[in-house]
Amino acid sequence: MTFNQILLIAYVALLLIMSVITFGVFGKDKKIAVKQNGQMRIKEKTLLALTVLNGSIGAFIGRKVHHHKTDKAYFSITIYLSMLCQLLVTVVLALLAFEIF
Repeated sequence: MTFNQILLIAYVALLLIMSVITFGVFGKDKKIAVKQNGQMRIKEKTLLALTVLNGSIGAFIGRKVHHHKTDKAYFSITIYLSMLCQLLVTVVLALLAFEIF
């Protein structure tokens, strides 16, 4: 196994881990929002940071499943741009790993 293949596997693992975490955080914030029991909400900056830091897939799925932050245009823009960037990084790493590039 080459270094580039290991790098690709590590990056995909990072995407999956961050997406699971981000999905969970979106769900937790929605649960707090629905209960309205005075508990501190998760800051939007935190949700957006998790999205940008390789959690865009989890944010996308979390938004759909939990119906959370669906009316915020800047969440849509951030999620879609992050997904695009993360996809591009994955494609470049795959091309390098399989020596196509």
